[in-house]
Amino acid sequence: MAEEKATKLMAEFPPVTTAAWEEVIAKDLKGADRTKKLVWRTLEGFSVEPYYRAEDMADLKHLGTAPGEFPYVRGVKADNDWRVRQTVEVGDDPAAANREAHDVLMKGVDSLGFTIKNKEFSAADLDTLLRGITITAVELAFGGCGAYRAAELFLDKIVAEKLDPEQVFATFEIDPLMKLSRKGSWGCSAPDGAKQFGRIKELLERAPQYKRVRMITVHGTLFHNCGASAVQELAFALAMGHEYVVRLTDLGMDVDRVAPAIKFNFSVGTNYFMEIAKLRAARMLWANIMKPYNPERGCSSKLRAHVQTSAWNQTVYDPYVNMLRGTTEAMSAAIAGVDSIEVLPFDRAYEQPTEFSNRIARNVQLLLKEESHFDQVTDPAAGSYYIEELTASIAAEAWKLFLAVEDLGGYAAAFERGFIQDQVEETANKRDHNIATRREILLGTNQYPNFTEVAPAEITEETVTRGAKRCHCGCKHSDREPEYRPLRPYRGAMAFEAMRLRTDRSGREPKAFMLTCGTLAMARARAQFACNFFACAGIRTVDNTFFASVAEGIEAARASGAQIVVVCASDDDYATLAPQVYAAFRDSGVIVVVAGAPACQPELEAAGISHFISVRSNVLETLENYQRELGI
Repeated sequence: MAEEKATKLMAEFPPVTTAAWEEVIAKDLKGADRTKKLVWRTLEGFSVEPYYRAEDMADLKHLGTAPGEFPYVRGVKADNDWRVRQTVEVGDDPAAANREAHDVLMKGVDSLGFTIKNKEFSAADLDTLLRGITITAVELAFGGCGAYRAAELFLDKIVAEKLDPEQVFATFEIDPLMKLSRKGSWGCSAPDGAKQFGRIKELLERAPQYKRVRMITVHGTLFHNCGASAVQELAFALAMGHEYVVRLTDLGMDVDRVAPAIKFNFSVGTNYFMEIAKLRAARMLWANIMKPYNPERGCSSKLRAHVQTSAWNQTVYDPYVNMLRGTTEAMSAAIAGVDSIEVLPFDRAYEQPTEFSNRIARNVQLLLKEESHFDQVTDPAAGSYYIEELTASIAAEAWKLFLAVEDLGGYAAAFERGFIQDQVEETANKRDHNIATRREILLGTNQYPNFTEVAPAEITEETVTRGAKRCHCGCKHSDREPEYRPLRPYRGAMAFEAMRLRTDRSGREPKAFMLTCGTLAMARARAQFACNFFACAGIRTVDNTFFASVAEGIEAARASGAQIVVVCASDDDYATLAPQVYAAFRDSGVIVVVAGAPACQPELEAAGISHFISVRSNVLETLENYQRELGI
């Protein structure tokens, strides 16, 4: 039998050098600046090239390891199995929460989250809550205002029942640094939070044999939901985690007891590849942060992560789009490799999630596992030139920011000085501006809105403004003035939603009429643009295919009763057509708008036309101005 020769994929094609690629690119750009045309400058502070080649991987130091090997960029374990989490609220009736927990456990959930809203949570309440639930068969996560009390009771329970320490997986969302960041105060604790760190130490010492019970949760989600970049979320979360290690080892605890007790909660947004790279970079950075401590246990260097889909991206208008967002976000987390994932219900932003929305959220993950088999491949993104470069770039920028925080004395000191807030708010302001100008798209909100949608009664003014001051467990904070400037979570769509809600609640139905004339192709293109533009404010649009003459269009516009008439034509046509339309409506109170930014704009302005919309417009400010003119 003849020996088979190894063949190289596509070997019959000659290699193409980078210089040859660049030569073709330069030719296609016809002299345009390559950096401006093709290089993407990210919000995270680094540039992304239009393509990458094998030679770009030469200097990446994190390559060459397997999943489960230091620095864990490819995962902290050999497989890619993750737990499906759903959170149940626990109020004054733990029996009701227990029934809900049993229900979701029968529907594919293997990580139960409990938000304890009662600070007086008792041992009897815990027994009722966990009745019929085999603790060793499911991961449990306790958060909310009663998380600390629940931790004490849970430790007592598992010790009394002599459960196998290797089989108990539980997380408690005890995070005084998050509360400091959210409230702007250490509360009743000592000025530096010493009392709260002391209480964590006591918890860790109560049942040292239960090493898979993680008492500390670092909420990177807070930064994400305040509008921070991926780099900022990562850097500040790592700084928080390191602060816990420093504070607790200073209290005499061993690093091998402290580090494994920490779990990180991250959010994942719709920047698909960036989020994959962020989670890979997180593991690598935490491993290197822990390395100087010389831990004896390998798990001390392993970042354990729970991931939640973005609350910042969710919208209350066109909410079913949130299902799509949650799907792509969960895919990013699954590909990156995490310990557990929670897909937020699509209606969470404006109502208590329903059975339907919870079911859809669960099934997103179950589809990824059971039908798409995402759990069968570990770190499938490894070796992708793009993903590996993103991982390295995010890690480099996050490391710089982490060191800046450390230079200020650690997370708490940096927060008290306002450094954290300044960084997050600067990025949030950039993102707000990008959304207002459509450089960042929120589908259904600032682009391609549902034209016929009117906000239902459950959408209130509080829902779409930043006025609500709620903590992660749902309770309202007191009106006491904070000691430090707190971080304020919000949703990126809020400003547009508040504007649209004003229209919906005005008791009026303003209309924008598309007067399409001149060159057909340009008239239709600009009518589509203008319809999308005005619909973002809930202004009803009256589209038209084409009018044979300006006079015909003017007559139809008058008959429609529209308060806004948008002239849609080509730039060459505007010089003659727009003044005719303006003259017809000048004394009627109707607002005449030109769709585009034609070269003849100065002449049109001289003729009295003052309203123009184009791709360069600040959509939010422009539409708010129209609302004011309409008396809304």
